[in-house]
Amino acid sequence: MKTKVRPLHDRVIVKRLEEQEKTKGGIIIPDTAKEKPSEGKIIAVGAGKVMENGKRMPLQVKEGDRILFGKYAGTDIRIEGEEHLIMREDDIIAIFE
Repeated sequence: MKTKVRPLHDRVIVKRLEEQEKTKGGIIIPDTAKEKPSEGKIIAVGAGKVMENGKRMPLQVKEGDRILFGKYAGTDIRIEGEEHLIMREDDIIAIFE
């Protein structure tokens, strides 16, 4: 999915992946008890962080990567009517392979 928004420097745009509605044991989780998911898919990436020497350090993540991020990471934004997060690469904890 191509967006009309391009993040700057070391920022990425992430679409949250929805939590499962049922636990492994078969218990259905009501909407009021659900937490915001901490997994997402990267939609767009910036060009990289500019270092003190003026060189640009490329990001370790790329579009399409499935990631894990902190519970309070990023800023909520709305792009074309859908909820997304914009965050720095430092807020990303892990990449799923």
